[in-house]
Amino acid sequence: LKLQFLYFIEIAKMRSLMLLAAAVGCAADPNIWPLPRQYTNGTVTVTVDPGLSFTGTQSADLTMAYGRYKEQLFPHTGAQAGSLKSCQVTVADGSAKLVLGADESYTLDVSATGCKITAKTQFGAYHAMETLSQLVVFNFDSDAYVVKDTPWSITDSPRFEHREVLLDTSRHFQPIASLKNIITSFTYAKINTVHWHIVDEQSFPYGSPTYPKLAKMGAYSNFERFTQQDVKDVVEYARQRGVRVVVEIDTPGHAASWCKGHPEICPSPTCLMPLNPATNATFDLIKGLFKDVQDATIDGIFHIGGDEVNTGCWTKSSSISAWLQQHNMTADQGYEYFVGRVTDIVLDLGMIPTAWDDLWTHFGTNLNKKTIIHQWHGGTIAKNATAAGYRVVWSSEPTWYLDHLQYTWQVLYQGDPCVGLTDAECSLVIGGGGEMWG
Repeated sequence: LKLQFLYFIEIAKMRSLMLLAAAVGCAADPNIWPLPRQYTNGTVTVTVDPGLSFTGTQSADLTMAYGRYKEQLFPHTGAQAGSLKSCQVTVADGSAKLVLGADESYTLDVSATGCKITAKTQFGAYHAMETLSQLVVFNFDSDAYVVKDTPWSITDSPRFEHREVLLDTSRHFQPIASLKNIITSFTYAKINTVHWHIVDEQSFPYGSPTYPKLAKMGAYSNFERFTQQDVKDVVEYARQRGVRVVVEIDTPGHAASWCKGHPEICPSPTCLMPLNPATNATFDLIKGLFKDVQDATIDGIFHIGGDEVNTGCWTKSSSISAWLQQHNMTADQGYEYFVGRVTDIVLDLGMIPTAWDDLWTHFGTNLNKKTIIHQWHGGTIAKNATAAGYRVVWSSEPTWYLDHLQYTWQVLYQGDPCVGLTDAECSLVIGGGGEMWG
């Protein structure tokens, strides 16, 4: 409960702290988070009408966004009428597909004579409306909404295409309503990816249609489970807000909860993980499970975990030890074999595997070149992996691990994924994020 409370406190503080960071960094900086790439502003205050309408490009996604941002822009009732009554929105593709690298650029112009948003996709328009919501403030003395320091002219696009926060629903189950509230909070800072660490050794809350015993036996309780439709619902809720959902199913370690429903894929009843590499039943289950996740999601990236694998249970198992000897493998080579088969499963499903940097440390360039390396250890992993041509996500522990509460937000902002990298190497860093375990 303490972790849950701290988690929600951190999420609640996210918006105010990030806005404060922008303001503290330079006295002249506006309260816009993240700070736009380019902007100019004046000195005139303009009143905004609480009945402000968004006009121009229409699509199902944009119509929902217009309604959401009107509520976000004007939380107080009984406000005075204002001179700025509409905002013209022009979007080249208002129904674009949400994928890694989707265009999120936008321009926003606000003056006494009007408001104008232009974007290539609805996702850029969402960011523009978010920026507008940060410019509009309520004046409690006049009971009016205002934008200070107009005219504003803002041109913005993200530095990195993948900006994530990890949510861990295995160690601490989160109901759907909580997940949606958290996703909404991400949009305040233009975070565009949920890394959903949906299962782990502690519990298996995901209800696989193909293998229902995994959740029936592996969840904390019958009430702490996600149906297939639940996952689809979260994915769609996130998509409508320009937030991708990348699911992680960690293998072969962190998988003890699997054994309650399917003991046949585990080394023994008393030594549960890593999962058994010596039987095709393990990989058949993984393939079916991954296909179920794919059917519930829309993203082209799948996180296979791969971290913190202790092969002791393999060497303690007479059958697995015999299998390793039969195939002339050490336990570590068995680990590589396992990862290779899981990688092939993901690729055969038409997705791109992401894995924790333990795999890079163990196997280096033996990994399939399509694998995205997720750095969580410090050091030169990002440098070495990008130099070898691999893409990287950067979440270096401890400073970007959000459960390490001893680190202040100022320390987090000092982290830069591309320090020490050449421009060519930095181009392979697709982004990074904060990991909230527990």
